Amino acid sequence: MEEGKGVVKHMLLAKFKDGISENQIEEYIKGYANLVNIIEPMKSLHWGKDISIENLHHGFTHVFESTFETKEGLAEYIAHPVHVEFANGFLSSLDKVLVVDFKPTTVDI
Repeated sequence: MEEGKGVVKHMLLAKFKDGISENQIEEYIKGYANLVNIIEPMKSLHWGKDISIENLHHGFTHVFESTFETKEGLAEYIAHPVHVEFANGFLSSLDKVLVVDFKPTTVDI
């Protein structure tokens, strides 16, 4: 596969700061989801709360997975002014954050 070609996943793990209310978290999630309607290269967003029984979450409580058609699309999203404005507020509400970008592959068995 050529570099930059093919679907790219953008995975963000988050732990909100103490004192951030559930209503504030809900508003951030709605704002994050709305980026799909504004920033064309962002094709989808899935999110959820940690429900692991393994206790390996290292304090992260929420996961956000975005899909982009290409690495260039991800770069366009990251630089987009609406994303930058959203990210400034969202990231300031987080105690911990981890971001990983990857190209998903299927294992043939």
